[in-house]
Amino acid sequence: MNKNNDPTIREFKNPKKWHSEDTVWVLGLFGTAIGAGVLFLPINAGIGGFWPLLIVFALAFPITYLAHRGLARFIYSSNTPESTITDAIGEHFGALAGKVFTVIYFFAIYTILIMYAVAVTNTAQSFITHQLHLPEPPRAIVSIVLILGLMFIVRLGQQIIMRVMSTLVYPFIGSLVFMALYLIPHWNGAIFDTMDLNTVGTGQGILMTLWMTFPVLVMSFNHYPIVSPMVVRQKQLYGIEAADTKCGQIQMRGILLMVVVVLFFVLSCVMSLSPQQLAEAKAQNLSILSYLANQFDTPVIAYLSPIIAFVAITKSFLGHYIGAYESLRDMIVETASAKGKAPSAKAINTVIFVFMVLTCWFAAYKNPSILGIIESISGPTGAAILLLLPMYAIHKLPVLAPYRGKISNVFVTIIGLITVSAIFYGMMK
Repeated sequence: MNKNNDPTIREFKNPKKWHSEDTVWVLGLFGTAIGAGVLFLPINAGIGGFWPLLIVFALAFPITYLAHRGLARFIYSSNTPESTITDAIGEHFGALAGKVFTVIYFFAIYTILIMYAVAVTNTAQSFITHQLHLPEPPRAIVSIVLILGLMFIVRLGQQIIMRVMSTLVYPFIGSLVFMALYLIPHWNGAIFDTMDLNTVGTGQGILMTLWMTFPVLVMSFNHYPIVSPMVVRQKQLYGIEAADTKCGQIQMRGILLMVVVVLFFVLSCVMSLSPQQLAEAKAQNLSILSYLANQFDTPVIAYLSPIIAFVAITKSFLGHYIGAYESLRDMIVETASAKGKAPSAKAINTVIFVFMVLTCWFAAYKNPSILGIIESISGPTGAAILLLLPMYAIHKLPVLAPYRGKISNVFVTIIGLITVSAIFYGMMK
């Protein structure tokens, strides 16, 4: 369809003009990125003391912005407006590479969905038993009710998902800011006691602390599953050439919003505790809010923290589902096409729905280690997709030649290698 004849698209002519849909995408980026990972970032960022924390603050925006801009540019380097990230891989690197990447991309996102299915069940179970003081309900029932609730929203379509996520973002931003402000009276100067370079935090060196923090930092702001749908939408609205301008506009505002909100939350948490207490929270395998609830024993934190966690997990699940659905659909279509079949869109949607419900329910019931999922699958594949793939494409593809020779490419590549190596180091330990 010619976009000039489509009444839903006709108004989008100038990519520099801001539309209400752009705001929805900004909030969608925030909603996908800011999930359970942000509840562990204060621990990893502050455990090494003042200097590692300062460096994390300085690098958070450039790492997040440059990595996701590189990924967006790789996706819209395709000549086809409807091309997703998997289509771009196949177009540039061949059909086999496209098929292999589709599988890798799906499992990278799908394992995050599994992680969130487990996390949302654990959050609900904990809230029922600790805050409501009720007997622990059967895990199988709680998990299936929660997952069916999430999948009900999913079945309403991508536009509804985006609007639900953007709606959830407002109270989530407010709750993070409120929590950060609420902790200000508890601020102390313990973090500044670690400014002496000879005694960094708990005895870990600055470099070692940063090495272990980068994976959490990257995962805390990661929203690559929603970048592909965003780029496809902008190419449909503005054309391939102008999509770069609009994507950059949306990404700049979205990433700036998430970095400012999250770093203020991180700062307030770190200022309220000492590096030794953060080390204790890490040893107890607690999120920062759970540790704060135990530390200060205040009703506000006790009741607000599970709500924050629940909202964070819910909207991140929805955001990642878009990417998981997209890649699984491509896998089904390609497999069926190879056998000479062409399943209907309704049949594909039904298969994906049943598969997601059953596997997420099973995982939530079995309660595997969330950290183990991140370290063994989601972390390595996510960092490779987000940080290393776009830089390799810029280096190899003529269509991306205008983006070569930039110091930012070297920066993103180094961060990508550090992040992947840190995750494998954690797996070996």
